[in-house]
Amino acid sequence: MIDWTRPLTRLLVGDIFHARCPSGASFICLVEAVTDDRILARRVTTQDKVEFDRSTGATLGDEATCTIDSIAPLPLDIHNVMLGLDRKMRLQRDPEKFKLNKEEIQAISFVNEYYPSNPL
Repeated sequence: MIDWTRPLTRLLVGDIFHARCPSGASFICLVEAVTDDRILARRVTTQDKVEFDRSTGATLGDEATCTIDSIAPLPLDIHNVMLGLDRKMRLQRDPEKFKLNKEEIQAISFVNEYYPSNPL
């Protein structure tokens, strides 16, 4: 059962959220799986796998701790562009085709303003 008083329990497979690292690195993540205590995700732009503690929002593992700072749902058109970008980065093998198109650049620009404006 979802505990609606704890925001991170609202995340479901397929949701996109944002995390920030102390270095300032921005993680736009797609939820791959959710357990009682973890959120398993991958970064949309790099395809790196990341695990977060479901109660604190902090990354788990040896890397620098990053923390989920926004789970605000993206507008549908932006969400769909981000899903397309995720697919492109996951499946594409030709480095020339990794270049972002105009729509992807606009979506990332939107996300960079949207998530800080909609914190947890």
